[in-house]
Amino acid sequence: MTQNEPGEDPMSVFAIFNEIGIVNQLATAVLAASLPEGVHPSHFSIINHLVRLGDGKTPIRIAGAMQVTKNTMTHSLRVLESRGFIEVRANPDDGRGKLVFLTARGQEFREQAIMAVGRQIDQLITPDLRERLVRIKPDLVAIRSHLDNNRL
Repeated sequence: MTQNEPGEDPMSVFAIFNEIGIVNQLATAVLAASLPEGVHPSHFSIINHLVRLGDGKTPIRIAGAMQVTKNTMTHSLRVLESRGFIEVRANPDDGRGKLVFLTARGQEFREQAIMAVGRQIDQLITPDLRERLVRIKPDLVAIRSHLDNNRL
């Protein structure tokens, strides 16, 4: 009997994604410790999403990307708006709709959060692990891109 390649064995694929999930949980804990009181990692993810894909998105589109309910997104957007990180404006193409825009303060917050979490991660990461992370980044980007383009 031959050993299956990772793509041929569902348990092997699960094990890989399980490890990615655990890494995500651990990294999110480091991020959470770096954020100001009342700002959750999910709030940071919304800002990061707006930077990565551009702002001017509808709340429902952002909710879909974050895989959360409309109500959860509404709450998160209120928190971000109250801190001046985003602006929610009327959609000129839809009288009842809204669009979300990142503010300069939100961009500055993101940069400060990245610097803060970077300092914490620098204390955890060895040079060998840093090299490994650099090597696997293109593969992780390809996996994320493929999964994002083929959502169920």
